Amino acid sequence: MDLLFFLNSAFFGVGLAMDAFSVSLANGLNEPGMRRRKALGIAGVFAFFQWAMPLIGWLCIHTIARLFTFFQAFIPWIALVLLLYLGGKMILEGVRHKDEEEKVGVGKGALILQGIATSIDALSVGFTIAEHEWWEALTEAFIIAGVTFVICVAGVYLGRKFGTKLAGKANILGGVILILIGIEIAVGSFFK
Repeated sequence: MDLLFFLNSAFFGVGLAMDAFSVSLANGLNEPGMRRRKALGIAGVFAFFQWAMPLIGWLCIHTIARLFTFFQAFIPWIALVLLLYLGGKMILEGVRHKDEEEKVGVGKGALILQGIATSIDALSVGFTIAEHEWWEALTEAFIIAGVTFVICVAGVYLGRKFGTKLAGKANILGGVILILIGIEIAVGSFFK
């Protein structure tokens, strides 16, 4: 492993973390009073999925490549459906409870779905790292996860800062962001 390996891994991390950053921003907007522990937990969930998905992709290449190739066509659509659901739910909650003072914020189930939806495209990274040995793939996955963690913490804190300024509209804005990310993933799959 050389410097180029670490740089490529970090760039993969930045590229893969952009959707997770946007969702972290939406979560921060939705819950401006979020505690540090929860903010770190959100970033940790996104980092975990960004760590796991490339490894699962790598494993698929080395075991069940034909099945994964078939499944790859559905990846953007799965992400779109999950993000449409979560975004629509946030918008609905924002419209229904606009007078409510205290917001519950993102729950554990929704956070897991967000983590899957924003990292499912990272499965395809398994194709690009297929020539790596297992320990190189594991190292790259850890670098990607570390970069994702830092970017998502920044996203949550930015969202919290602006969430206080946006007050009641933050839930709706967060939902719109999730829906737009889902559409971007699906539309982007046509141009690959």
